[in-house]
Amino acid sequence: MSRLLVVSNRLPVTVGAAQGEAIVTPSMGGLSTGLRGPFERSQGLWIGWPGDLSRLDDAGRATAMKELQALRTLPVELTADELRSYYEDFANGVLWPVFHYLLDRIPLHSGGWEMYRHVNAKFAAAVAAQYRPGDTIWVHDYQLLLLPGMLREQLPGARIGFFLHIPFPASEVFRMLPWREDVLRGMLGADLIGFHTPSYARNFASAVVRLLGHEPVVDELAVAGRKVRFRAFPMGIDTETFTAPSPPQLGEFQPRPGEHLLLGVDRLDYTKGIRRRLSAVERVLTRRPDLRGKLRMLQIAVPSRESVTAYQDYRRRVEEIVGAINGRCSSLTDAPPIHYMYRGFPQEQLISLYRAASVMLVTPTRDGMNLVAKEFAAARTDGDGVLVLSEFAGAAEEMPEALHINPFDVDGMAQAIEQAVDMAEGERRSRMAGLRARVLRFDVHRWAEDFLAALADAEIGAPLEPTPLLAVGAAAEAARTAALEGRRVVMLLDYDGTLVPIAPRPELAAPDPELLRLLEKLSTKPWLSVHVLSGRPCPDVDRWLGALAIGLHAEHGMYSRIGGEWRARGAVPEDLREKVLATLERVASNTPGSHVELKAAGLAWHYRLAEREQGAHQARELRLHLRELLVGTPLEVLLGDKVVEVRPRGVHKGLIARELIRPGDFVICVGDDRTDEDLFAAAPEGAVTVKVGPGATVANSRVSDVAGTRALLRALAETL
Repeated sequence: MSRLLVVSNRLPVTVGAAQGEAIVTPSMGGLSTGLRGPFERSQGLWIGWPGDLSRLDDAGRATAMKELQALRTLPVELTADELRSYYEDFANGVLWPVFHYLLDRIPLHSGGWEMYRHVNAKFAAAVAAQYRPGDTIWVHDYQLLLLPGMLREQLPGARIGFFLHIPFPASEVFRMLPWREDVLRGMLGADLIGFHTPSYARNFASAVVRLLGHEPVVDELAVAGRKVRFRAFPMGIDTETFTAPSPPQLGEFQPRPGEHLLLGVDRLDYTKGIRRRLSAVERVLTRRPDLRGKLRMLQIAVPSRESVTAYQDYRRRVEEIVGAINGRCSSLTDAPPIHYMYRGFPQEQLISLYRAASVMLVTPTRDGMNLVAKEFAAARTDGDGVLVLSEFAGAAEEMPEALHINPFDVDGMAQAIEQAVDMAEGERRSRMAGLRARVLRFDVHRWAEDFLAALADAEIGAPLEPTPLLAVGAAAEAARTAALEGRRVVMLLDYDGTLVPIAPRPELAAPDPELLRLLEKLSTKPWLSVHVLSGRPCPDVDRWLGALAIGLHAEHGMYSRIGGEWRARGAVPEDLREKVLATLERVASNTPGSHVELKAAGLAWHYRLAEREQGAHQARELRLHLRELLVGTPLEVLLGDKVVEVRPRGVHKGLIARELIRPGDFVICVGDDRTDEDLFAAAPEGAVTVKVGPGATVANSRVSDVAGTRALLRALAETL
């Protein structure tokens, strides 16, 4: 298999110091556990920040570097200023609250953006220096959102994956981020983007449509001539660790006979909903005096970001509410109902607590996944216990057997706790059986393998051969040479987006005087046959260009006028036309900014002025509905640039090209959208085919815009 380069903010090791000597200890986190297999099999390399090495002397530093190298890890060292600005001020001070919907915590001013970009570039340089052709790069999490795009610029042919371990917010929230387009472009540098849940993937697609205009097809986006896939890969846990038999390690936390132990295990973070959870427990004790002395809660709060002022304030408020509840709900005979522990616990002791708890409370206000919920289910080898789970945790989408609660509804949470405490054993075991079956099946190893398998199947990075820019002078000289040889020069020109800029409304697309002069001059050239192929209706094309002695083709080839009257190649049966028109008008009435265009032989729904996401969504739904409606009919659905069109089947611009071109002709084809790909495909070998603007194409050359087309027309007018 290809070598795996894993890139994360932190290395999967902890570098410590004891009396100046380095101590390097491998971490036991879910990510390092899940990647252990593919990392070892591929003899991979892990790139990330090693932690603060400033306490090490020169000898200790040399020892640390040697041990890190032996573990196949590459440290990206950060200064104190870089760490504070990039990590604390921006990643955790801005991105973390935005992605968790906590907009009131976003600072008024943050100077961390430039440093965030700088550190991402520092990581990019480290990865690029280690990259070997054939390597697979897997970038992780919100601290490195710009890294995939930076790597794509430096390593255009690399296979790059990205996984976001926190939620991706709704586009209305994400769009509040001032640097939103930069973040999306950074993520889109990857070939495969992974999220914990389908809803996060949908939020991402919505933001991309609204902000960048890339419309997804199912789980795929076309970006700069390459394909980017995005989908959900729910992360699991190392189930073997939590299912293995082990002696109880409960100590003072051993439940008394008849006591219900409620358990909360969280990193002390304002997204975990700890304060509301404590209030819900107090509400239970207030409403149910019969549970006084029989209900005890153990809240484990693992220290987190202790140097950050916001976290210091949050810890103080949590500890204040614990004291207040214990003061109100305990007596001389009853022990305090809340047992609060601000420290980490060994994993073996956590497993014992999971197995002893009657009810597990996992109630974050927003969480990417929350693996504690899965750890609890895996640890319950006795098949008992109840999980109370926030509907705003990513795990909720996979764990329907839990009691789902709204963490902002304290009364509802209290009712769920009562329901869990009172639940009959049969129901508890039935719910837990469903939870465990899913958790054990979809573990962290399967998560890693599924992502890497999908990444291996993804189309790699940049297009193999970018379309070269048109050499205007060379094309004009080649046409002149053909004419001198007695060969006919045939020009097939699209109209909208090629000869004139795209207009928001049909009536605004009329040709300007310069274009009319150029076409008239070209129409007088001997050996030159000029044709304009438009999607517009016959009356528009005739009104705009009918005075010129050139070939005209309307509605993508449904109608043609060559030196005489217009002739039709087909028509839409009247009964079908009425059905299609009714459908298009209904969609237009529900989509502000869109309109229906009536043509002699076809119909079109335009959505260029519609809100981007709604227009793209309506276009997808309309296309699927019309295809179902038109099965077995002589009509087909055509998807163009912000337009969905219905026309007789088999009539397209390529058909016109095949009718017009004779053996020996020198052919020039110019167009800008999907309908013109048929034209390019029908052109003979040796033809000059020109794509106008960005996007994938079969054309052999490209110009950037309408001005490029005009330059070609001027060169031909002067040369021939």
